[in-house]
Amino acid sequence: MPLEVIALGVGDAFSAEHYSSCLAVGCDGAWLLIDCPHPIRKILRESGRAAGVDLDVASFTACVVTHLHADHASGLEGLGYFSFFALRRPARLIAHPAVTARLWDGHLAAGMEDLMSPGGDVARRGLDDYFAIEALDEARAVEVGPFRIECRRTIHHVPTTALRITVGDGATRRCLAYSADTAFDPTLIEWLSAGDLIIHETNLGVHTPYESLAALPEPLRARMRLIHYPDEFPREDRAIRLLHQGDRIVV
Repeated sequence: MPLEVIALGVGDAFSAEHYSSCLAVGCDGAWLLIDCPHPIRKILRESGRAAGVDLDVASFTACVVTHLHADHASGLEGLGYFSFFALRRPARLIAHPAVTARLWDGHLAAGMEDLMSPGGDVARRGLDDYFAIEALDEARAVEVGPFRIECRRTIHHVPTTALRITVGDGATRRCLAYSADTAFDPTLIEWLSAGDLIIHETNLGVHTPYESLAALPEPLRARMRLIHYPDEFPREDRAIRLLHQGDRIVV
């Protein structure tokens, strides 16, 4: 059972060249959106077309959010409003409870809590009006359509989860492993190594230095692609290949 991965954005929070890092993961006609920066519909249209796939908000079974930093979650307001007004249904949102704990009061309420009608009446709205929340569980896989999603906490400023997304069983099993934002963590690398494709971030600060990843064994690096890199990141002579916007990989 093939698993498709499209790099929608590959940049970090300060990029002037790329959209912020996010992915589309597909199998058997179903799609997951992994993280949701702004402007999400423009990101989907441009990077989807570059990959040869027409994608829009309605294309996705669910959105999986790794953490609430703006470069990964700033598009959630737009996603919620588009689902509410245009699709007339809540957006299905999947995340660890530690991530969703402050999703409304610390991230969305200021812009979404009060809705004014054309007549001037104001209605008070809540998270459940815009999103159907489902919890990731560190102890077990969560099934979403053909996907089984596992999560693991990473080393980052705010609650953040790495992901393993698996489809099929036995000889047809395929797995994407995604680090999300994290400092270098050998135990996380071991957890991610179950993936047929491993997408790992690299950046400065409380992120993973490229040199740490380049020192990993070659068979592991051969299955790895880099994301969330800064604009000035050297593009040539890399021991690990970079993802580029619009890249489409069939696992």
